[in-house]
Amino acid sequence: MSGKTRYSDEELLEFKELIMAKLEKARAEYENLCASLRNNNGNDIADTSPTFKVLEEGASTLGREETARLAERQRTFINHLTAALTRIDNKTYGICRVTGELIPKERLRAVPHATLSIDPKTGKKQA
Repeated sequence: MSGKTRYSDEELLEFKELIMAKLEKARAEYENLCASLRNNNGNDIADTSPTFKVLEEGASTLGREETARLAERQRTFINHLTAALTRIDNKTYGICRVTGELIPKERLRAVPHATLSIDPKTGKKQA
């Protein structure tokens, strides 16, 4: 990469805007998932006949567990994006933590919280 050791302030600003947009969307999705988990007034089994109650309780539990997993995954994504913003502030954003070289812009646009270039991520040895 033409000997650059870090991205310019203008390039960092571009990435910051991208990350902020993704962070806003991720937080909204996280809030929706949490609201879904807290929803006690929705469709439940209170008026269901005993015959189907056990089946519905099981399905409801599975649905809640899946929603909880999605919420946790979203929370992790938010944490990664927040860490990326910290790296931007420190001007270390976009530097591969294995090779020390700049991560290509295309990768950062696709995965803005990336801390590894493709080769270290996939386990390939540097030539």
